[in-house]
Amino acid sequence: MLTISDSSRFGRRHFLRIGSLGLGGLSLPSLLPTAATAGAPLTSAGRPVTDRSVIFLFLHGGPSQIEMFDPKMTAPAEIRSATGQVATCIPGVTFGGSFPKLAALADRVTVVRSFTTGDGNHDIKPVVGKDTSGANLGAAFASVAGASHPDTGMPSNVLLFPRAVDPTSQPGQMGFGTFGSTGPFGAGTSPFQPDGDGSLKKDMMLTLPMDRLDDRRALLAAFDRVKGAVAADAEGMDATRQKAFSVLLGGVGEAFDLAREDRRTVTKYNTAKLMDVAKISKKWNNHKNYADNARTLGKLLLLARRLCERGAGFVTVTTNFVWDMHADQNNAPMTEGMGYMGPPLDHALSAYLEDVRARGLEDKILLVVCGEMGRTPRINPNGGRDHWGGLAPLMLAGGGMRMGQVIGQSARDAGTPNSDPVSIRNLIGTVMHTLFDVGKLRITRGVGRDVMRLADYDPIPGLHG
Repeated sequence: MLTISDSSRFGRRHFLRIGSLGLGGLSLPSLLPTAATAGAPLTSAGRPVTDRSVIFLFLHGGPSQIEMFDPKMTAPAEIRSATGQVATCIPGVTFGGSFPKLAALADRVTVVRSFTTGDGNHDIKPVVGKDTSGANLGAAFASVAGASHPDTGMPSNVLLFPRAVDPTSQPGQMGFGTFGSTGPFGAGTSPFQPDGDGSLKKDMMLTLPMDRLDDRRALLAAFDRVKGAVAADAEGMDATRQKAFSVLLGGVGEAFDLAREDRRTVTKYNTAKLMDVAKISKKWNNHKNYADNARTLGKLLLLARRLCERGAGFVTVTTNFVWDMHADQNNAPMTEGMGYMGPPLDHALSAYLEDVRARGLEDKILLVVCGEMGRTPRINPNGGRDHWGGLAPLMLAGGGMRMGQVIGQSARDAGTPNSDPVSIRNLIGTVMHTLFDVGKLRITRGVGRDVMRLADYDPIPGLHG
């Protein structure tokens, strides 16, 4: 949760003496485009950065390819979808039975049925892994685009955990990888994490008295107090720093305030209304994760859309470790687990697709939805599915690409591709070609070898052009 405090222990002089206003890589100079911090790519007409953004919704734990988008209902009972299937608006294409709303909008998405992650390990490899040079993909983007948007001051790279919209949620979990890793790209490219556990709280050492991010009155009053402190000592600040504070405390603060949205839009996204989380069985050790997901997923996607609309380039969204459905002491079996996880995801994705179309943002934002692996073709004796690296679900939407299609095929048991496999590198290539004009990137001075390695990955065939 975004927290800044007006505690009397910190006077305005202390505030103004802070040399680096840490916003997960945003220093004061980087809030503005300068030759030293942003570089030519942001100000040149021939810059390699496109006007598109990416929201990467990471389904941590490994969702089942079968119960998601490849139900295999003609297969034996131990293989086919435990939740049945639902017909989509695309003739002959079905999704898992947990996704009726999304199925009605299937012409706005593309699902990949030949996506393979290579292993069944719990990690975050599509977002941070060996194929990303050990960095969050947003760090690669920020290394070229700069830490913030040159016009709005919005962070280029953002990481959203449940606490970004609900302070009662658990802290963001990093046990299977570090979402904020910058690899070879440097600390200045790290994602801004607006939930109180990131560098905003640690570096500013100030806290705003807010109970909820979408409490408009508390947010605006707190910002006003900080603005007042800055204005009172404006003569001691150079023009660049004054503008930086203005950007930070103005447009950036507004973007994180969900109360600035039409309440009808917030209601449309709200997944908390879909189930009584008190009824989630406490026998599963992951019950708190199920509850956090149900309460926050919709608002997280809404917040991500707001940030991209205002200039963020790459936004990672994850609701902690919830998709591990072994049917053991930690995790519910497939049918019960999908009952907890399916409705929030179906609702949130559908609300997002309707919203971005209505706002004219459909081609401006690429949404990626996947996890770190898939699930075993056969349901285990307890009713769950175990780790599987041979095939995994992948859905994409928007970004100016070809939608309303299924790319690739799976084998009869949905365990391996039955067509050319789509790899994590292909997914990275698609993300990089969305964020950059790769041709211009090749001839832009100062672009590092590590960025170009990612940009040189072949995009997913059939999506572009």
